[in-house]
Amino acid sequence: MLPLNNELVLRTDDYKILIAHLNGGNSKTAFDTRNAEALYAELKKAKLVDKENFPEDVVRINSTVRVKAEEMDEIMQFMLVTPDKANFKEGRVSIMAPIGTALIGFRKGQQVKWKVPAGIKTFTILEVINEPN
Repeated sequence: MLPLNNELVLRTDDYKILIAHLNGGNSKTAFDTRNAEALYAELKKAKLVDKENFPEDVVRINSTVRVKAEEMDEIMQFMLVTPDKANFKEGRVSIMAPIGTALIGFRKGQQVKWKVPAGIKTFTILEVINEPN
């Protein structure tokens, strides 16, 4: 994961969920090893924040996100969820999917590069909606 500006910010509870998934403590995913290693390396560098101090415009588990895929000039909207709740047809994308791991912890306005099966893609985060919890 190559953030083009600023740092990765995660809520402490989301960090614990992500680590559990990476360690295989939760449901099995179709998450490939290279993506898992890249995400784990980023998680180790992340700034952890408790939920009371977490910025509203940062992507987290259960965020609804609008992003622009720069190379395709395409805008997508979806909710990032844990793998057991993912359903692409209903607009729920796993945090362990390449796009999910690319965006988690980054904020509105940031650009993120991520290697997907079709090559390296640049995504701009246009909007982040987090429900209070």
